[in-house]
Amino acid sequence: MAILSDAATEVLIPLAAVIGIAFAIAQWALVSRVKLSPSPHSNKDALLGESLIEEEEGLNDHNVVTKCSEIQTAIAEGATSFLFTEYQYVGIFMCIFAVIIFVFLGSVEGFSAMTHPCTYSKGKECKPALFNALFSTVSFLLGAITSVVSGFLGMKVATYANARTTLEARKGVGKAFVTAFRSGAVMGFLLASNGLLVLYIAINLFKLYYGEDWEGLFESITGYGLGGSSMALFGRVGGGIYTKAADVGADLVGKVERNIPEDDPRNPAVIADNVGDNVGDIAGMGSDLFGSYAESSCAALVVASISSFGVNHDFTGMCYPLLVSSVGIIVCLITTLFATDIFEIKAVKEIEPALKKQLIISTALMTVGIALISWLALPAKFTIFNFGEQKEVANWGLFLCVAIGLWAGLIIGYVTEYYTSNAYSPVQDVADACRTGAATNVIFGLALGYKSVIIPIFAIAVGIYVSFTIAAMYGIAMAALGMLSTIATGLSIDAYGPISDNAGGIAEMAGMSHRIRERTDALDAAGNTTAAIGKGFAIGSAALVSLALFGAFVSRAGVKVVDVLSPKVIIGLVVGAMLPYWFSAITMKSVGRAALEMVEEVRRQFNTIPGLMEGTGKPDYANCVKISTDASIKQMIPPGALVMLTPLVAGTFFGVETLAGVLAGALVSGVQVAISASNTGGAWDNAKKYIEAGASEHARALGPKGSECHKAAVIGDTIGDPLKDTSGPSLNILIKLMAVESLVFAPFFATHGGILFKLF
Repeated sequence: MAILSDAATEVLIPLAAVIGIAFAIAQWALVSRVKLSPSPHSNKDALLGESLIEEEEGLNDHNVVTKCSEIQTAIAEGATSFLFTEYQYVGIFMCIFAVIIFVFLGSVEGFSAMTHPCTYSKGKECKPALFNALFSTVSFLLGAITSVVSGFLGMKVATYANARTTLEARKGVGKAFVTAFRSGAVMGFLLASNGLLVLYIAINLFKLYYGEDWEGLFESITGYGLGGSSMALFGRVGGGIYTKAADVGADLVGKVERNIPEDDPRNPAVIADNVGDNVGDIAGMGSDLFGSYAESSCAALVVASISSFGVNHDFTGMCYPLLVSSVGIIVCLITTLFATDIFEIKAVKEIEPALKKQLIISTALMTVGIALISWLALPAKFTIFNFGEQKEVANWGLFLCVAIGLWAGLIIGYVTEYYTSNAYSPVQDVADACRTGAATNVIFGLALGYKSVIIPIFAIAVGIYVSFTIAAMYGIAMAALGMLSTIATGLSIDAYGPISDNAGGIAEMAGMSHRIRERTDALDAAGNTTAAIGKGFAIGSAALVSLALFGAFVSRAGVKVVDVLSPKVIIGLVVGAMLPYWFSAITMKSVGRAALEMVEEVRRQFNTIPGLMEGTGKPDYANCVKISTDASIKQMIPPGALVMLTPLVAGTFFGVETLAGVLAGALVSGVQVAISASNTGGAWDNAKKYIEAGASEHARALGPKGSECHKAAVIGDTIGDPLKDTSGPSLNILIKLMAVESLVFAPFFATHGGILFKLF
């Protein structure tokens, strides 16, 4: 028996979630102390000696504060308008797909309301398939709504904080860093805590109906992961198309053709570009990592429900995945204090180390936390379901599974940083290649991306082997959850990047001094690297989550062995391996189409609006925002349909064996393409920033801004934009979403699938 009682478990999980939400609110309250209206007492405060700044940054300039407030309002309105438009379309999809789930799963036993013998708990009766269909539909809607709310709240916090970060940069880089990081923490803790709390409440509410039928209970809970990832797909793809259409349009005309700075207020696409940072990198990333968390939890719960935890009704043992996430929230809370309260940032060079320390501290503390909760919540020995047999596992073995996922995530993060940060030779080599033009820059960047796949794949492979050897598919699910256990810190760091980027844009548009822009650029450069680390985490966890879901699917569908020599499986493998390329082609072409429209509009405005280039004319920002919005809404439907329909078509017409091949093929090729695309794009972006910053003798030799070398770097960055912010990050949702969808529909595929093979 476990040391931790069921009653204590029932208190600890919601308590951790509530503490996380309270901490997020507290961080938001601290950020909101920075006022976006000129203070009538500012002159008096300065006279009293409350020296907030060393230079002549004009703290009392009311015009600057007002201008920052106006720009922030424009960005917030654009982001809110886009998300509301997107959610209207996504809401229609949600309702249609909910009906599909109910009809497909309800038809497994001909919409019968009679109980049936349980598959795994021999001698017991399980609830009717009709009610499983109903509860799966409800959990799908719950997951979808939680994902949408997570993304929306993250976006609202980011748009609330960006101008405040700009204003704090007048007082020094340390103040600006704390404001941006606290704002990121609001999103990180809200998302992690809400995801845990809603899942826990759903389990307890469903238990009122299911009672002793834990097999049916946790099977229906898998819809929660499907709902979360479905919304994440549209958020990632739609937001990615939006942000990159604006970014590419702004860069190609503004920087390359007109030779004006990034975020120059004369550029008509500049507001759309800043809006895109929020809807793509904040709302999209939030929904994506929430989906990963929900799916890994669901995969672990499904496998546990047909093991000794479920059969013996050991509630604390069943809730082990949720307890790990609860400990993660508390650990991340302590870790955040190191960045905001314990260590003070005083110089630009301290920013990136402070962010990286967050990863190390959270990983080290979480290792101790996992050991503690494994000892308290798990019996010394228990059995885990392993493809038709029960495998005996020790509690220390499960600790190793979670810990290896946690540390594999750290390794992936640091390798990603090495290949995408301009502090190291790979990106500096890419920047150096710009001397001979854009072509060599592109060649070096592609080579870097392919090479960057090697170590993360080995880390994932070791994680898979060790965790599967110890605890079968449950071990892999827990390794995935281990990688995501510090999600609150990961998201805080990730959200910090776009907030800093927006802060820099606002500083430029508000006409602040060069010194302030240097500070916001330093914040942004560090955020750019950490954003790449966040994408590495997301892709690594997606690989483990997808494999865990794959294992749960083949177990639930009754597939004992996936034989790669079987023709049914081989055709699935080949088609599945092709899907990431098809998906990438659609998303990249969508960005290209939208960017083409944006470039033409920006050129038109520069050519037709009198005095625009001289700064006396006013650009039409709204038209560019509309172009990005319309294009992204229209273009997100084909890639979304490809991902959502593939498992339904493969499972219904070709059966579970072919679908298993499709999932395996998509997983194997999708992870490689996603890592290389994200890192190539990140490297090109930071190579451009390396030349622009001119911080070293080598960088100064390549610059300055506007030189031929810099123009070649901008072209590389522009090519990399859809790779790192649209196709790459969306691919990890593709591999997870197809796997969780297959798991949800597994009973239908097992009963009615393979229509074509039955006919011939």
